Amino acid sequence: MIIYDSNLKIFISTLINDKRFFGGFGTRALGDGRKVENIFNFAQASIPNFKTIVIPEQIHSTNVAVFNSNSIDNLEKISETDGVITKEINSILTVITADCSPIMFVEKQQGIIGVSHQGWRGSVNRLGQKMIKKIVELGGKKKNIYVAIGPSIGECCYDIEDDRYYQFVEEFDGYSKKIFHRHQGKLHLNLSLLNYLQIKEIGIPEKNIDYFPFCTRCDKKRFFSFRRDKKEDYGEMMSFVVKGRTF
Repeated sequence: MIIYDSNLKIFISTLINDKRFFGGFGTRALGDGRKVENIFNFAQASIPNFKTIVIPEQIHSTNVAVFNSNSIDNLEKISETDGVITKEINSILTVITADCSPIMFVEKQQGIIGVSHQGWRGSVNRLGQKMIKKIVELGGKKKNIYVAIGPSIGECCYDIEDDRYYQFVEEFDGYSKKIFHRHQGKLHLNLSLLNYLQIKEIGIPEKNIDYFPFCTRCDKKRFFSFRRDKKEDYGEMMSFVVKGRTF
């Protein structure tokens, strides 16, 4: 279940969070996630024992990086990647989104965590599945992987052009009827459902997946949205996951 923590101003997954793992999907109340100081302010207030904040320089790719701390800097930027995985303790993995899907991953037996940023390019190229494959390569087992899909633009607001539709149909013909619907003459894509179906397809148990029900474009009070705000009030929400000895 995904619930709102009014004190921290984040949404959390009850599947992910426990005494060892802490993750959350930020809201616009935390400020623009593109500003590093906003991420630091949240970390210092809510994760006081953190060692490093990890920020991928997102490029809408399917690149996945494995992070190993140098134990010196409290900020690490990873170039040209949209997914980060680590076994490190007290390293906060982050992504920022403003309509794309943030997804967090926790393999609770081996202590492997990950977070990724899926726009339409990352989704059509199966970034979520690549994250799971990398976790398995590092010693994880699918039955022990828990996944939370965070806030993104909903099917209600995500209309796409026909050429993009054909890219998806070519890759996902098996369930294209589930993820596309036509509304007022336009094709609409359910981005969160697409990522959910991919994660199930690769073998993650349904009971291990949390699925966010809201639309970032519709909910102006809580979320930034690139499609809605454009350059007027455009910002991005931070999402994060961290492993500690205890929380």
